[in-house]
Amino acid sequence: MIGRDCDIAIIGGGLAGGLIALALAQLRPDLIVRLVEAGDTVGGNHRWSWFDSDLSPAGDALLAPFRKAEWADGYTVKFPDHSRQLPTPYRSLDSADFAAALGRELPPGTILTRCEATTVDAGGLSFTDGSRITARAVIDCRGFAPTPHLAGGWQVFMGRHMRLNAPHGLTRPIIMDADVAQLGGYRFVYVLPLGANELFIEDTYYQDTPELDRSALSARIDAYAADQGWKGDPVHSETGVLPVITGGDFAAWQAEMSTPGVARAGARGGFVHPLTSYTVPFAVATALDIAADADLPGELLAAKLDARGREHWARTGFYRMLGRMLFCAALPEQRWRIFARFYRLDAALIERFYAGQSTFADRARVLIGKPPVPVGRAINALISGPPPLAKEST
Repeated sequence: MIGRDCDIAIIGGGLAGGLIALALAQLRPDLIVRLVEAGDTVGGNHRWSWFDSDLSPAGDALLAPFRKAEWADGYTVKFPDHSRQLPTPYRSLDSADFAAALGRELPPGTILTRCEATTVDAGGLSFTDGSRITARAVIDCRGFAPTPHLAGGWQVFMGRHMRLNAPHGLTRPIIMDADVAQLGGYRFVYVLPLGANELFIEDTYYQDTPELDRSALSARIDAYAADQGWKGDPVHSETGVLPVITGGDFAAWQAEMSTPGVARAGARGGFVHPLTSYTVPFAVATALDIAADADLPGELLAAKLDARGREHWARTGFYRMLGRMLFCAALPEQRWRIFARFYRLDAALIERFYAGQSTFADRARVLIGKPPVPVGRAINALISGPPPLAKEST
């Protein structure tokens, strides 16, 4: 590290950046790393969840330091025509616990908050106050930016952590409660029992635009809780607007995002599930892969992650095709039928689907049988597809 401030500088202290820093601390403690975040704390205001089947033993070991909510007995889904309990254990991590664990596990001086970079280049980061951090390798994890090169729809949500006046009685998460009014797209409510008297309730929409009406979603969470007989006080809330990528020119998007010699990870590198927007399995795998090749010069690390991004894009084409069916073939208020049909399939198939590891047989099983959308609209969806993801999220 002669003449440099650190070996590896990571810009963006969200899930992807934080896990890369943690993997390096665990597997390459000899390296000096800087995790640079523009906000007041790493992790932001988010909740990340995943299925136990999503991760390898090495992935489980990477996440071991974090305090997590865990449900060993599986989860529930509900639709207008059926409900089902599935056995796969489920996990969830709050950003406050994420930040706390990183603060404990990373060496002093690794995390730098309230540092907004004005310039990111292969040699380091420059900041608004004129200071600079130099590094052998730079990894950009600042998240997805709207682009005309990728197409799709949007997943829009508001979540609320509530402390109730009485026990709620839930023993497992409700991953999708779609037995609710379908408003402008596929709508479902997501419920996590965090304690006997605590719940996380999230109102989620697969919709054509990125608009998020905070007042409307807040009122709908109020109404859902009241319908269940849950009364209490909010602890905190979060909102999100995520892209659901269904197609586009990935090479053109990579070129648009590229800074010579700077590696990209997380959503900025394309490492998301195109249909579910789940990120934990891909963030974990990428962090471990980076730590395994942590001695690479910055230019080679950037090339490695670009190639990994292209491989991920190629592997996940099936999910983008299903996304086109969702947004273009199904009428907005009938999109729930696609998920309802899917959740009648084998539990192991569903596990592999969320992990982005669907086999050829899995894909065939998803597609055979009577389609839940009109055939003519399905053909048109494959030909045309949704519009570019170029609008600013709100």
